[in-house]
Amino acid sequence: MKPPAPVVEMTGISIEFPGVKALDDVALRLYPGEVHALMGENGAGKSTLIKALTGVYTVDAGTIVVDGQQRDLRGTADAQDAGIATVYQEVNLCTNLSIGENVMLGHEARGPFGVSWRRTHAQARAALARLGLDDLDTHAPLSSLSIALQQLVAISRAMVVDCKVLILDEPTSSLDAHEVENLFTVMRRLRDSGVAILFVSHFLDQVYEITDRLTVLRNGRLVSEHLTRDLPRGDLVSAMIGKDVATLTSIGSERAARVADAGAVPVLEARGIGRKGSIHPSDVEVHAGEVVGFAGLLGSGRTELARLLYGADRPDTGEIRVDGRRTSFGSPVAAIAERVAFSTENRRDEGIVADLSVRENLVLAVQAKRGWMRPIPRKEQDELCARYIAELNIRPADAERPIKNLSGGNQQKVLLARWLATAPRLLILDEPTRGIDVGAKAEIQEAVVALAAEGMGVVFISSELDEVVRLSDTIVVLRDRREVETIVNGPTVTADTIVGIIAREGDAA
Repeated sequence: MKPPAPVVEMTGISIEFPGVKALDDVALRLYPGEVHALMGENGAGKSTLIKALTGVYTVDAGTIVVDGQQRDLRGTADAQDAGIATVYQEVNLCTNLSIGENVMLGHEARGPFGVSWRRTHAQARAALARLGLDDLDTHAPLSSLSIALQQLVAISRAMVVDCKVLILDEPTSSLDAHEVENLFTVMRRLRDSGVAILFVSHFLDQVYEITDRLTVLRNGRLVSEHLTRDLPRGDLVSAMIGKDVATLTSIGSERAARVADAGAVPVLEARGIGRKGSIHPSDVEVHAGEVVGFAGLLGSGRTELARLLYGADRPDTGEIRVDGRRTSFGSPVAAIAERVAFSTENRRDEGIVADLSVRENLVLAVQAKRGWMRPIPRKEQDELCARYIAELNIRPADAERPIKNLSGGNQQKVLLARWLATAPRLLILDEPTRGIDVGAKAEIQEAVVALAAEGMGVVFISSELDEVVRLSDTIVVLRDRREVETIVNGPTVTADTIVGIIAREGDAA
């Protein structure tokens, strides 16, 4: 049986911005009735390729054929006319309108006296029913729905125009496991109806669960296209990062070879530190050259405990000692003065300053430590930037580029560089690898191992239990904003060990 022709065929796509070639001779084929993953590191060119397909960017070279017809996509309206719809990670809906109004926005049913709201809501119900969402009240405000259901409403709106191609850009980043499964049910229903779905995600488990085919990009170039079932995970990771997957697996052995002096005075010691309504009194001890992991489910109190250690929040109980000396961090500035640094989990709102350059973001903490009346000389700024751009492989290597134009992984590296520039003895990293690709994740993990090997104390927080186990010497397990157990890592400790501790405490409660 002859396979169907691609509904989208992009060939020789090149896009160049001042000083950088974002895409270089890239190809992409999307087939009807398939879910196709677009894979690659942050900065590999995924977003640029999507913007070329949706008309946001005009290609400098190459052709785009949709449903057998060559298209010159000069804007999003051209893409919609070609049957291409996109649902982004940040749901772009009007929460002040009803569910039905959002579904039919721009396509309301008309009558002799203008919009017929009765027919509009009827058509909205029919559109929602096609995705198995017929239980939703189209008159209810969109704001009454969870983010997961709002995403499904956005997909329903895209399907009102009977699109041939649906692009889902990181649709699962804010969803729990049940919500992801509901989304996948809708995706399978659309796939089986003949829609081509382009799926972008950093979650490899999800890619292997839902996709039929995948394309890998690296550094703006096409690496390969595969049927998902034919490509082992290790080979996919190697294709994405351009290194053997042993780069990742060796990190755990490097941790095992590292020995912290547990008999020495801790760099930081917290006893009975807690805050009412935030975290129960807890004990934490971090030695030079030691990585202490905080493990627990969402809402377990990991971030709350870290913020007390840093002085971002003030504790009600307990005490903190630095080098055996009792101290009180009344503010982050006091913590920085003690060479304790904290990198927040909220990269966008509490980390980067989007409109400033990489250089300006990188030197912020050093400038705050030194005082705003003593500006850092430009030569020193340039030297700091050159050092950390090289050491952390920040791409592109342009200190004057606005940080908002960098990929998430590279933004995270700039934040790490910001705190390393203050020469901390203790570095607290809250979710430093969340939402970034596997290559950038490996580089940040390698940096943590290297910093500990050089004698720095590190507190490492991650939702990925495997990552905590891979990197940590000691693991503080939290549940329901309470420290439930602190364990020494070793060969028999796995993510399942952590899960068992959390579950056992849950049963006891």
